[in-house]
Amino acid sequence: MTDPNNTVPWFRDAVIYQIYVRSFADGDGDGVGDLAGIRQRLPYLAELGVDAVWLTPFYPSPMADGGYDVADYRDVDPTLGSLAEFDALLGEAHDLDLRVIVDLVPNHTSSAHPWFAEALAAGPGSSPARDRYLFRPGRGEHGELPPNDWESVFGGPAWTRVEDGEWYLHLFAPEQPDLNWRNPEVRAEFVEVLRFWLDRGVDGFRVDVAHGMIKHPDLPDIGRTQQIQLLGRDELPYFDQDEVHEIYREWRAVLDAYPGQRMAVAEAWAHTPERLARYVRSDELHQAFNFEFLDADWSAIGFRKVIDSSLAATALVRATTTWVLANHDVRRPVTRYGGGEVGLRRARAAGLLMLALPGSAYVYQGEELGLPEVTDLPEEALQDPMWERSGHTERGRDGCRVPLPWSDGTPPFGFGPPDSTASWLPVPTDWGALSVASQQQQQESTLRLYRAALAIRRQHPALGDGTLTWQDSAGDVLVFAREPGFTCAVNLGAEPVRLPFSGRLLCSSDRVTVLEEEGAGTDGTASWCLVLPPDTTVWWTTD
Repeated sequence: MTDPNNTVPWFRDAVIYQIYVRSFADGDGDGVGDLAGIRQRLPYLAELGVDAVWLTPFYPSPMADGGYDVADYRDVDPTLGSLAEFDALLGEAHDLDLRVIVDLVPNHTSSAHPWFAEALAAGPGSSPARDRYLFRPGRGEHGELPPNDWESVFGGPAWTRVEDGEWYLHLFAPEQPDLNWRNPEVRAEFVEVLRFWLDRGVDGFRVDVAHGMIKHPDLPDIGRTQQIQLLGRDELPYFDQDEVHEIYREWRAVLDAYPGQRMAVAEAWAHTPERLARYVRSDELHQAFNFEFLDADWSAIGFRKVIDSSLAATALVRATTTWVLANHDVRRPVTRYGGGEVGLRRARAAGLLMLALPGSAYVYQGEELGLPEVTDLPEEALQDPMWERSGHTERGRDGCRVPLPWSDGTPPFGFGPPDSTASWLPVPTDWGALSVASQQQQQESTLRLYRAALAIRRQHPALGDGTLTWQDSAGDVLVFAREPGFTCAVNLGAEPVRLPFSGRLLCSSDRVTVLEEEGAGTDGTASWCLVLPPDTTVWWTTD
């Protein structure tokens, strides 16, 4: 909720809306979302009720990985706008009381970055230019084998050999060479990048691959394949190394030097909640995405375990937990939870549960529309590097990046200007019914549910930062209270349940029924119960 006295930092309980820039709104009709399109849709976000927006990378890029291969950290890609357009967007967002967070990509640059061109030209050896990256001689009699067995997150080896025989590390695509964060020049450069955008007025940063910048100095073999399966489950020599926290202490000092509570959120994977909490210690970053919540089993045991462990870990460092159900890298919740009516019902229930929990929450564009994953994109339309790197065995993440439908009619449903028919990924022909225009007219639409829930979250004194208290509940049901006078219940089971009820309903993810129990009390007063259907979350207040 909004703190009228400004005593709680805004980010501790903010709801932040992720904009995947290329897919949100197209302002010029070329089929690619851009800053002009975002500017036109800012009133929609203000009406939705979020506190801030996070913009995925809009910097100059060859787009080998949707902009996460940055060629220039201090400019805007011409296909997406200009610095003047960005400044206008920032000012208009602030006028609507929306803060703006920008994506920072510090683990790697684009292979088109001037630094990498300089490194290639410098030749083998420990030249200053090559030391900005991780170049190494190969193994084998003639250096023909990679320096170790590390794998790219996108598939295949994490090393590519250049013409002079050395190899460079890229934990993602070959067009994304990893930086050497033990190099003082690299560290100094990114401090200046932070200041460049802070001076323009941005409110914070989302730090891409925040767990990845420091690699074990010995570059040891892992000794197995399918290494990505260890992410968040076991130790890896190229992720979550202790030295990474030195970087964030330096960045925190930079952020604290600016007025207005500037912040940073880490995209960090760690194999325990306690290690994840280290990223949000009081002298480091302010938030870290809680991906355990996104991965929780659809059961009361699964969700409660994640909620309890996450709240306990962040409490140790006096931070708040940052909940997330979706982003541009994972299957959309509707599909992940089973698809069709069941998946939509569960996604709505999970969204309402998330917004009731203590801390901050991130909403990925289209989540508020209940959009499903697009699983049948034509192969020729796929652009995610996972598709090629996996030998066409992994379709990648394009299915959650399909442009948003704004209006009824025909594809791409108002994604661009009137009469524009272009979209960089094809939009399903049946998405008109899921469009913003259509859902605004439907009383029980997912869009209206999110608007109502976000309005309540802002107004009710129990919601946002704080704590929760679990209530007794049977079966696959979770019930918790937040003070003053708020209760949330979610039925994760297959059968309706009856819960004791007194108070006033605030909202629910599906229809619920309140019944008078048979037999009044001895004092003649009525007793009531709430019938909660499967896969449904309900909020009520006793205040």
